Amino acid sequence: MNEMYNMGLDLHSWSAVAVLVMIVVNLFLLISSKELKKYKRIHSLYLMPLVITVLGSLLFTGVVMMAAKHLHFTFANIVMIIVGIILIVLEAKRAKGLKYLSTTKEHAFEVYKPFARTILQIEFILVLLVSLWMWWLA
Repeated sequence: MNEMYNMGLDLHSWSAVAVLVMIVVNLFLLISSKELKKYKRIHSLYLMPLVITVLGSLLFTGVVMMAAKHLHFTFANIVMIIVGIILIVLEAKRAKGLKYLSTTKEHAFEVYKPFARTILQIEFILVLLVSLWMWWLA
């Protein structure tokens, strides 16, 4: 049983690393993109499904680990649940802002970029801090 729990923790840790990688990829593509239409297409076809899948794997492995501990809530579990909810809300705000961005307005993408960059930076800092905290405790 301990081997399975340790494997689940490793999988959860690697899911956190994958979330960090996806945030960095999103930041890189946001900063390097020049055209709104291309960025919207890349975001809707590739980035959003990948981000949702990776974030879902992180949350799923977290739920499985909590179930393995018989839903024993600790302060660390509660913090991770809150950070997971914050990540979902921030991603929804970023996607909604991009969805309603007009491709006909001249400087719409330049206005959106700082907003999205701020959200991605907040997400990166949150995931990194919680991950470092958990790896330090383990």
